[in-house]
Amino acid sequence: MDMDNLDSTIELIEAACGTRELDLIIRDVQVVNVFTGEINTGSIGIYHGMIVSPNIPEQAKAKKIFEGKHLFALPGLIDTHVHIDSTLLTPSALADLITPCGTTAAFADPMEIANAAGMEGVKAFIQSSSSLPYHLFVEVPSRVPSAPGLETTGGVLGLAETRAMLGWDNTISLGEIDPSKIIERKREYLEKVLLAQAAGKIVNGHTAGLSRKKLVAYACARIADDHECISYDEAKERLAHGMSILVREGSTERNLEALVGGLVREKADTHCWMMCTDDKHPDDIAREGHIDHMLRKAISLGLDPIKAIQMATINAAVHFRKEHVLGSLSPGRWADIVLTRDLHEPRAEYVFFKGELVAENGKLVNKIKTERFPKWLHHTVKITRGMSAGDFELKVAGSRVNARVIQIFPDQIVNQEKAAVLEVIGGNAQADPEQDILKLAVVERYGKNGNIGITFVSGFGFKSGAMASSVSHDHHNIVVVGADEASMAGCVRAIERMQGGLVVCNGEEVLAELALPIAGLLSDQTAEKVIHSLKGLNEAAWSMGCNLPAPFMTLSFISLPTVPELGLTDMGLIDVREHKIISPFYPDA
Repeated sequence: MDMDNLDSTIELIEAACGTRELDLIIRDVQVVNVFTGEINTGSIGIYHGMIVSPNIPEQAKAKKIFEGKHLFALPGLIDTHVHIDSTLLTPSALADLITPCGTTAAFADPMEIANAAGMEGVKAFIQSSSSLPYHLFVEVPSRVPSAPGLETTGGVLGLAETRAMLGWDNTISLGEIDPSKIIERKREYLEKVLLAQAAGKIVNGHTAGLSRKKLVAYACARIADDHECISYDEAKERLAHGMSILVREGSTERNLEALVGGLVREKADTHCWMMCTDDKHPDDIAREGHIDHMLRKAISLGLDPIKAIQMATINAAVHFRKEHVLGSLSPGRWADIVLTRDLHEPRAEYVFFKGELVAENGKLVNKIKTERFPKWLHHTVKITRGMSAGDFELKVAGSRVNARVIQIFPDQIVNQEKAAVLEVIGGNAQADPEQDILKLAVVERYGKNGNIGITFVSGFGFKSGAMASSVSHDHHNIVVVGADEASMAGCVRAIERMQGGLVVCNGEEVLAELALPIAGLLSDQTAEKVIHSLKGLNEAAWSMGCNLPAPFMTLSFISLPTVPELGLTDMGLIDVREHKIISPFYPDA
């Protein structure tokens, strides 16, 4: 049904008046009203994929009747900020995992494929998603590249591309914008913000590591929200400056307990709070769930179930200015409905999308048509350097050197800088696995310049071997961490052979791998096969001494040049706060 069509609206009104037969009635359900907070027993009438009434009269007739068995009826759940590319799955493969969980809308920022393949890559991504059992709305990528002059990317989105994309029917906002672009008054990015706001669309934020003074400056651009809060105090501060909070629970960034714990402790208002996954691997979705997992966890922390449901539905719809079509079981909205037995432990038993039953008891009802991507997107990895051990030597004079080391932390993407004294052999600074200090490199993979940035990292725990990925935020060059240069080179050769992917090597031996041939980011396999490969990859990494819960998700963020304190790109080690390239070694005292 075309919701902008006058005739469609007239037909819907006629169905409500009883002069048109309904398509479906979901009979005898306990309807959760997210506006009033009430629960009322009724029957939901549906016509052409839209809700006519959540309390249709008993005498109403329909082509089909679905017995709701007195289950609770909730609006479909909304993921307010997700990088689908980070799931390693195509949008249709992802449906196998998230639709049975009750997620019927995903607000996606495709900055990954944009950085790898530009505007044409984003077009291909969207065009492949026409028959999904969930709404896919696009947060137009604002940072392609994220750090101009400090990284090499495959694509660039300037003002012209941003203006065009904001005019597309399914774009919902300007995606998360780097604070430095606003605080330093960079005109191109400020113009992007104004373009979005002139189009009636919000601008998503990214406030990791901001001081209070810089937060105020950032807020002056009327940034709508933030998904980077790791403490309740941070969230309160952002709320006080007019930013809504997108509570994040991904694979490595798990912030829900701290944030919702604060909400419960202070009995705070929740109207400006929503939920998102940001970056979550498919094995974690299969094991835990999606937004429904966040609902259960929030409720277990003491949050009222109705408030939790509002955070996952109507709050998001209102914030993104889509409440006229999403987020509630109200007349005139899409019939996206989740039926569950227990509000305190909500699990989707039935999921309807646009009035069609699409999932039942954790499984899709019908197989989703596999999308096709253009051939050129399968050939984006063009390595010119990085396939030989010597490419990873880090030259320095002397027999010992004082090195800068990126210290990572489980469950977070922020990192800290620390110092370590390392041995130098043959002019090459050495990794020291006994100290948990490994070499970290980013290899340019677009065939543009052959750059390799090299530094050191602590927190991966490898005693031998290496792991690598062509998923590395936001530039998506190849990021590789290892105890020795030969294993690092072996990883890069494997990724070049696969045209993108994840891999663990021990010298020449490939221990585990997953091909990601679509832009070097996405698998062309089913969710089940990708999860199986991820399990093998994680086990291979753990066998080498790694103890991180999601090694490849952590690896994908270590090269991010916009999250404090340090990042590594193909151009070198980045001081994130100063936005400049620095040496991996400290100057002599």
